[in-house]
Amino acid sequence: MDSENKLGEYLKARRALVRPQDVGLPDDGPRRVPGLRRDEVALLAGVSTDYYIRLEQGRERHPSDQVLRSIAGALRLDDDAAVHLFRFGLPVFGARATASPTAAPELLRLMDGMPDVPAFLVGAAQDILGANAMARELYRGFARYDNLLRMIFLDPYAKSFYGDWDAASRLAVSNLRASSSQFPADERIGRVVGELTLHSPAFSSLWARYEVRPRTREKKHFVHPRVGELRLHFETFAVASAPGQHLSVYSAEPGSAGHDGLVLLRRLADQAAADADADAEDADEGTTAEKGDTRS
Repeated sequence: MDSENKLGEYLKARRALVRPQDVGLPDDGPRRVPGLRRDEVALLAGVSTDYYIRLEQGRERHPSDQVLRSIAGALRLDDDAAVHLFRFGLPVFGARATASPTAAPELLRLMDGMPDVPAFLVGAAQDILGANAMARELYRGFARYDNLLRMIFLDPYAKSFYGDWDAASRLAVSNLRASSSQFPADERIGRVVGELTLHSPAFSSLWARYEVRPRTREKKHFVHPRVGELRLHFETFAVASAPGQHLSVYSAEPGSAGHDGLVLLRRLADQAAADADADAEDADEGTTAEKGDTRS
């Protein structure tokens, strides 16, 4: 997934995102590399330049809690990004349970009991572990409804489905970074990252930025082929009984255009379910008729 020098890679990537003026340093014109220099980070963090260089190069593997806090401040890391830094820098801090790969039947029933809103369950690698009829109808235009990252970066339909594909892709990658930090040895995350790195330059570029932001709530803008524009509220809930899993739900303010869109989406989902039931009945009748012909 990454090289063994995860801490060094993270420091270099985050250093490149900080402008001198962001931390009160003079902007002395074009630089050979973007962001802060290593000696500037060392100065801001109150450590020697040599020590900071050894951290980035992987020659210093055991920074103290205080040093990491100082570097987090120097790089202007928010809480989520600082936690990511600590998981790389303090192995004991980074120890976590393995992610749960399957959906519990109780969660599937819970989603099916929410017929008026799209609801789906994702794992640590952003695999779709379960979804209700509304969610399946919302994402029906994708060739495969299996993994949110694959859908965003490898399915051409994503560019027309997401009202702001650039924002959606950045959020998806930063969320996967958060999962990879919590479950650093998860093989499924590694396979997803490997596949996308191989087939999507856009993913590779965003992954290299090391931005970390787990999803909690967002405003979403979709363009559904039959419903049209949908502006919805997105909320995600961690499943305490299944590490790494999150239940995601879309909703809309009553009386809003988004709410009207969800009503139409519900009708489409109900119709799709009715069509599927009719097809199943036709298939059963056909099978019964074939057995009757065989007996005669």
